[in-house]
Amino acid sequence: MNNKGRILLAHGGGGSRSTELTRGLFQRYLRDPLLLEMDDAARLPGQAFTTDSFVVRPLFFPGGDIGRLAVCGTVNDLAVMGAEPLYLSIGFIIEEGFPIADLERVLASIARACREAGVRIVCADTKVVERGKADGLFINTAGIGRPAFRRPVLAARVKPGDAVLISGPIGLHGIAVLTARGEFGLKSAMKSDVAPLWGLVRTCRGLDVPFMRDPTRGGLAQTLNELVQGRKFGVRIDEAVLPVPRSVAAVCDLLGLDPLQVANEGKVVMVVAAGDAEKALLLLHRHRLGRGARRIGEISRENRGRVVMATRAGSERIVMPPAGEILPRIC
Repeated sequence: MNNKGRILLAHGGGGSRSTELTRGLFQRYLRDPLLLEMDDAARLPGQAFTTDSFVVRPLFFPGGDIGRLAVCGTVNDLAVMGAEPLYLSIGFIIEEGFPIADLERVLASIARACREAGVRIVCADTKVVERGKADGLFINTAGIGRPAFRRPVLAARVKPGDAVLISGPIGLHGIAVLTARGEFGLKSAMKSDVAPLWGLVRTCRGLDVPFMRDPTRGGLAQTLNELVQGRKFGVRIDEAVLPVPRSVAAVCDLLGLDPLQVANEGKVVMVVAAGDAEKALLLLHRHRLGRGARRIGEISRENRGRVVMATRAGSERIVMPPAGEILPRIC
């Protein structure tokens, strides 16, 4: 793990350290074949099943809060497996002294997000821990969905020539949460993109979509690197068409961050068969969450196991996953 044998914040950041933790430690002990597939949800007979935990700081941020994040994060993990979200469980770990008014705000937000996503919370649990032991509130969820795509969403079906799409501007969630913390003297009117994605994703259920992911921790860079890891293909993207908002780019430039590594909570990366790419874009553009959708690259026979970006300067560079924790406590 590391030379002191201890868990680091970086192990929870969604980058290469997280991969080291899951593959190097957890998979040595937890070796169920479904778990070893490392998908956003397990494929069970006739259903998809996922779980997640949320530890965001601050609990309330522009565009969302920990409650909305918990619902959307869970239903999105089902949606990107091509499954219609149906049922959620939810568990609360609450710190002694947490304001009941804030808990009511979170619960109201959860209820609104469930209505928006079309899911039901059917079981729940609450635990209270001593003051100073939970940083206010942690939430754990699980979700069940029903496969709804014409063809299975399986990374094993990805092939050279397939198109890579993104449903809209990247980096909004991570930068919105970062600036909400008031660190580095930064102020911004930016809002998180946190949203339930099934309504958008299902518009493409009749097309050939072998791969989808919501690029959360580790951002677009981590998602694409996970796709190509150990594969006989690479990904080539084009910097000139990447939808990076100016406000995101400005904060990233100031702090030395790569917008490709910043978390998103309301975007989907799609790999679509070449013949369906234009159809997919048309369908995405018709939905309010997909109006900024773009084709950003393709699956390539070259650079096997790597993500390469054509830069505006006319050169190419390798897109690496984040090595550690870029922005801790982001989701």
